Amino acid sequence: MDERMLRAMVAAGAITNINIIASGARFHIEAKTPNGPITAETRKGKVRTWATLDAAARWVRGLGIGNAQVSLAHWQPKQRELSV
Repeated sequence: MDERMLRAMVAAGAITNINIIASGARFHIEAKTPNGPITAETRKGKVRTWATLDAAARWVRGLGIGNAQVSLAHWQPKQRELSV
């Protein structure tokens, strides 16, 4: 789901919880809704990722959400990315 739709869902009160999840050296956002979790995507439909935790947290705060949970279980800060 892209940023515009997530903003609309936050405004409507449909987002109940936000998780910032680390995977490798990147972070992505998962929003919990009554119908199940959704992942933040780009407009092209790819998973939206951030290189730093503070960038992901700023994006969540920009949506109008003040609380988020962070999962660092799969965080590998020194992991190099594959260029595709």
